[in-house]
Amino acid sequence: MTVSVDPIVLQIVEGTLASTEAEVEAAIERTSRSPMIREARDFRGGIHDRHCRKLTGRSYSALVQPIVRDFPIDTIQPGDVFFHNDVYQSEGGIGHLPDLCVTVPVHHQGEVVAFVQAFGHHDDIGGCVPGSMPSHGTSYYQEGLIVPPVKLYSRGVPNEDLIRVMVRNSRLPDSLRGDLDAEVAACRMGAERIAELFRRYGREQVEACFEAILQRTTETFKRELLSKIPDGTYVWEDYAEHDGVDPPRLHTQRMTLTKTPDKLIIDFTGTSPQAKGPINHAGNYADGVFLKKWIAPILRNLADTPERMAELDVNEGVVPLIELRFPPPGTLLTPIFPAPVNARTFVILRLLGILAGVLAKATGGQMPADQETIRYTGFHGTDVDGQPYLMREVLGGGSGGRPWADGSDTIHIVPDSKNLPVEFTETRFPLRVETLALAPDSGGAGKRRGGLGYRKEIRVLRDCSFLSVADRSILSCWGLKGGRAGAPFRVTVDPGGPDERVLEGLVDDFPLKAGTLVRIDTTGGGGWGDPLEREPDLVALDVTQGKVSERAAHDDYGVVLRRCTNGDFAPDLAATERLRAELRASRGPLPFFDRGPGYRLLSGRDSAEVDVV
Repeated sequence: MTVSVDPIVLQIVEGTLASTEAEVEAAIERTSRSPMIREARDFRGGIHDRHCRKLTGRSYSALVQPIVRDFPIDTIQPGDVFFHNDVYQSEGGIGHLPDLCVTVPVHHQGEVVAFVQAFGHHDDIGGCVPGSMPSHGTSYYQEGLIVPPVKLYSRGVPNEDLIRVMVRNSRLPDSLRGDLDAEVAACRMGAERIAELFRRYGREQVEACFEAILQRTTETFKRELLSKIPDGTYVWEDYAEHDGVDPPRLHTQRMTLTKTPDKLIIDFTGTSPQAKGPINHAGNYADGVFLKKWIAPILRNLADTPERMAELDVNEGVVPLIELRFPPPGTLLTPIFPAPVNARTFVILRLLGILAGVLAKATGGQMPADQETIRYTGFHGTDVDGQPYLMREVLGGGSGGRPWADGSDTIHIVPDSKNLPVEFTETRFPLRVETLALAPDSGGAGKRRGGLGYRKEIRVLRDCSFLSVADRSILSCWGLKGGRAGAPFRVTVDPGGPDERVLEGLVDDFPLKAGTLVRIDTTGGGGWGDPLEREPDLVALDVTQGKVSERAAHDDYGVVLRRCTNGDFAPDLAATERLRAELRASRGPLPFFDRGPGYRLLSGRDSAEVDVV
């Protein structure tokens, strides 16, 4: 019998799901111990129904499928708490071993009716390097302690032997134990909030609301977003540039998108073989359910307005609209155990840009240009008391210019995550932050400029080592429809000094002497549209604010500036018109995609444009 949904109850259920997820995340942030969780906020929560479908759309999360696969749902008891971090047994929901996942079931009248889950990037879970992300690793076993789905608590009783093993394998045991306690307590609280929904409204009504929420997402995405994509087949590819083991080269990810009236079929045939180094992503499990929810937010860029885009949640309702087809085992997306995976961001982040590129081809460029808004940098050594420390943070970058606006500066792909506060860094570690600013000229030039990346300069106060897990240190974020590529990621040791050196993107333990300055410039987003069509007043404002240099204003945007008495810049419109006419006459046709000079370096192709047929 079909249960009719009370519209008022539907709103209450939907609001309770959203507020519970936010409350779980807030509790973890307040009570956890590790800087990566508490300060940087590289974690997220999720609420799933008994069918393992994600109900909330605020952010992506891991999957419940591995739990019910190994622990049949009718055997799960009140008080049970589950844990896993095994990439190859996570059904694609866990990307690398530092992502620890806690799952708490919700019971109603003796039966499991939902799950509350939290997972995030923890400081250290063992392995051959501090931080458990060996840049040059060649085996999954080098990356840390591997824990398949297990019971962390059984009927409310903690598995202390298991917890002792996990904590013993971490270089930062107090942080790990504190984080586990925080996540378990937060998920238990969330489970009680959801259980109260069932007690108040009954199982039939609440589950009918769950179905209505997911069905609405399916219908909305199909009606408002998929309808904007012309039926047909479109192909695009992009690349990771290095794997930490082999010399830099193009590691290809290819996407063939076929739009039908009812769904998107995405075929990854043509993706490169799995890498020797740790850039592989085991994403082909459970029919790619995690990847479907991971890439679906890109579709929101097709919404009629930015305001409408922000309203569209991505929950399990998007899954029926996307069919993924994977190549045989042994590729970047289908690695064979025990291939290393800790730097899988090189692959899963690139998938977002590849889908955006495919949709740009399908829609005549009505999509944002490319972005790369996550990388790990940090320092490790011993402090003044001789105790080991690890300072690591996730630094964002600039997003791509969009048809309707410039890209955003220094954004992070993990919702609500952020760089470590200066005060925290300087009081916790033997480091001094001397600059935290926008990296000038990092955003790709365009009618709508790419967002700027970070510039962060840190001076080490004691001998230590530097680490980095970053892509786009050679390749740039591509520009679109005449826009230019953004500036790549760059780490400079002793900038402007006698020992100046630029590091590669993948570094485990580059030695640094006390007093050395390290400059980190993160990627800028690609530009969108012809730079010579950008309003001169906007270029002048960018120069005034230090986002664009006078040289770039002249050479890239064709704007001649004059300095006002108050120190600001203003355009000389007559001189600008003449300069732009000269630049238009001297240049060739603008490429639809501009990959920047790094692509020419690695591919050997003369043109910055490539169009996959």
